[in-house]
Amino acid sequence: MQFENDIKAVDALHQAYKNISTEIGKIVIGQEQVIKSVLISIFSNGHCLLVGVPGLAKTLLVQTVADVMDLNFNRIQFTPDLMPSDIIGAEILGEDRNFKFIHGPIFSNIILADEINRTPPKTQAALLEAMQEKAVTAAGQRHVLPKPFFVLATQNPIEQEGTYPLPEAQLDRFMFNVHLGYPSFADELTIVKNTTSNNTVKLNKLINAEQIQYFQKLIRNIPITDNVVEYAVKLASKTRPYTPLATEDVNKYISWGAGPRASQFLVIGAKCHAAISGKYAPDIEDVQAVAEAILRHRIVRNYRAEAEGLSIEHIIKNLF
Repeated sequence: MQFENDIKAVDALHQAYKNISTEIGKIVIGQEQVIKSVLISIFSNGHCLLVGVPGLAKTLLVQTVADVMDLNFNRIQFTPDLMPSDIIGAEILGEDRNFKFIHGPIFSNIILADEINRTPPKTQAALLEAMQEKAVTAAGQRHVLPKPFFVLATQNPIEQEGTYPLPEAQLDRFMFNVHLGYPSFADELTIVKNTTSNNTVKLNKLINAEQIQYFQKLIRNIPITDNVVEYAVKLASKTRPYTPLATEDVNKYISWGAGPRASQFLVIGAKCHAAISGKYAPDIEDVQAVAEAILRHRIVRNYRAEAEGLSIEHIIKNLF
């Protein structure tokens, strides 16, 4: 996949994004912003955490994305009795008396980690190396995962019964934390009509693994001015209490803030947001557009913020 120059390539990415969003929208009704966040995370070579109550089409969205992008897809249902070997695979003794590694379901392009917070931390940790290194280690041997590789995880609100909060180290591996809300009345009407009839929708495969990897490299090549990079780094730095850039609200309501990975994701996310919007370089508005989903799971409120009912989203918006 080649273009005359990066400008033509950005135009192609902009058009591909519009076509993919429209195609996914045939199945997933009324979740335009969520679809946008998932596609940005994929083109940015990041992972995405989808948070919402059951029944909001989180699983359907991931399946549809894999179908439209013509990628291999595996779904792992996280349960309290799930073991790490059920995810990454295990060595077995073959008929020739030699051990051989049997690949687990994680060896795929898109992994749907369904209800990831319903399994204990030991099993959640099995994803850590895969998400960061794009490889897994078993019995001292390193096994590289297919390219591209994404984890799109769904999570029920942690206040629900039988859930385990994700470790901070694992949360930090996710580029985006996207909250799904209930559909509007009009959207729910369309959903009910579409899902209670015999109408079937045939999806077109609009992009493949090779093209996705090309666009991922393109995003890295997009130029960005120093002032936009400085804005992104300052925004992440402001979330860290009792540091030089921390605001009064942050010192008052935050236990700890976002690390350097947040700054990196803010820059790469802004580049991708600009490209899919048809722009050739990101500005501060592009950083702000992706900031909430990037910072939401990297900031921990203290008891005072919780007692006063102050949300993470409110604190992030004040940082702008």
